[in-house]
Amino acid sequence: MPLLRFDLIEGRTDAELQTLLDAAHRAMLAAFKVPERDRYQIVNEHKPSRMIVEDTGLDIPRTKDVIVVTVVTRPRGKKAKQKFYKLLVDELQKSCGIAPADVMVSLVENSDEDWSFGLGRAQFLEGDL
Repeated sequence: MPLLRFDLIEGRTDAELQTLLDAAHRAMLAAFKVPERDRYQIVNEHKPSRMIVEDTGLDIPRTKDVIVVTVVTRPRGKKAKQKFYKLLVDELQKSCGIAPADVMVSLVENSDEDWSFGLGRAQFLEGDL
């Protein structure tokens, strides 16, 4: 159930995007212990001039490979979040050659009542999940 949104600069092939999404899914599975088919991912590609990702004065170098990952999720513990950040950059570097400095992540937490997986129902609240 985490919903992952990827904002990145256009130009990757479908195969490269699939590899990226698979790597992120592996990190999410390991960090958040969700079921294998709990996979919701959306890619938004932007022209280079439409994405500015600076480093807040941390001296983090960015390249054209920069990715901003927004994760909408039920509350997660501090350790699970930190594990996800680390596993995500490790998986993206290993599988896609994306430098850890090019990965920015933001987690947005919500609650069970904020999710409907379809059919106009609140599956968490109605006991389906």
